[in-house]
Amino acid sequence: MSRTSEWVSLGHPDKMADYISEYILDRYLEVDDKVRYALEVMIKNNKVFLGGEITSTHLFSKDELYNFVKEAIKEIGYDEKYNEKWKDYAFNINDFTLSAEVSIQSTDISMGVNNEGWGDQGIFVGYAENNSETNYMPVDLYYARLLGTYLYNQAKENNLGGLDIKTQITVNDEDKITDVIVAIPCLSDEEKNLIISNINQFLNTPQFNTDNEFRLIVNGTGAYTYHSSIGDCGITGRKLAVDFYGGNSPIGGGSPWTKDPTKADLSLNLLARDVAVKYILTSDNPNLHHIITKTSSCIGKNKCIFETKFYDKNGNVIDKREFESNILPSKLIRDMNLNKPIYTTLCRKGVFSYGI
Repeated sequence: MSRTSEWVSLGHPDKMADYISEYILDRYLEVDDKVRYALEVMIKNNKVFLGGEITSTHLFSKDELYNFVKEAIKEIGYDEKYNEKWKDYAFNINDFTLSAEVSIQSTDISMGVNNEGWGDQGIFVGYAENNSETNYMPVDLYYARLLGTYLYNQAKENNLGGLDIKTQITVNDEDKITDVIVAIPCLSDEEKNLIISNINQFLNTPQFNTDNEFRLIVNGTGAYTYHSSIGDCGITGRKLAVDFYGGNSPIGGGSPWTKDPTKADLSLNLLARDVAVKYILTSDNPNLHHIITKTSSCIGKNKCIFETKFYDKNGNVIDKREFESNILPSKLIRDMNLNKPIYTTLCRKGVFSYGI
């Protein structure tokens, strides 16, 4: 049975939105490690919109927020040099506007968080594949991320193609790559052909398991020039399958970005992933292929029940485990250093680059 997963670069408008929110969260955590933060971002054309709730000992001004947004977008790669090449085809760092609608966190929510409860209800899922070479992540998503990261770095560092990139990879029963689909902005056929050559060389290195007859499609419509927020509208939290486990597992109900760790969409998803990985590391079952751990939270409470299922390669359940946890949110946050300004790093490297 084949498996397919997609990855998108930080230059994709949805990830631009995620990254902007995480960048601002990091600035808050530098001055207030107990900030309550839930800030959504939308970016369209050269306009950026912020909306949400922030409670902190220090509130940044709109001018400071504007500078943070500009710094975040330049870190992604949409700087002055990029604008010289792409002009009206991409976001213009020298000409954008910012709108912000931000209030404080509801006292109904803070009442529960202040009493060591979670700041929201939700469902959370951890997945781990029995493969240390892929950092226990699904192989198809791992390959899509490797290829996408390579192309993104080529665009950012060597000016080859644009920053708004999607990679999609399908593997067969033997985890060999059979199909590769790439979307990457190009200004000419010469640039596109050079990228195709680079992709073929990169995929034929030892880190990839290919059958040497994989299908490669680059820019399926034939042309791709308008990109970033010029070609699309970016909104936080729209790339959950990319952020989690691709097409291989159910995912939690909330985005891991745009929120402080009391909201649990990052914290408990990380914990569920940690539980799944630890079961992988301690299992001696030769038929084990992957593990899925599920839990849920109630706003204002901290009790969680973790249910874990062990699967073989055919998707059959071969074992089950269950335990109850009353871990305090503040302890989990401290233990995982989630009250530190680490969020832009996680957004760049991936949620589950954390830890292992």
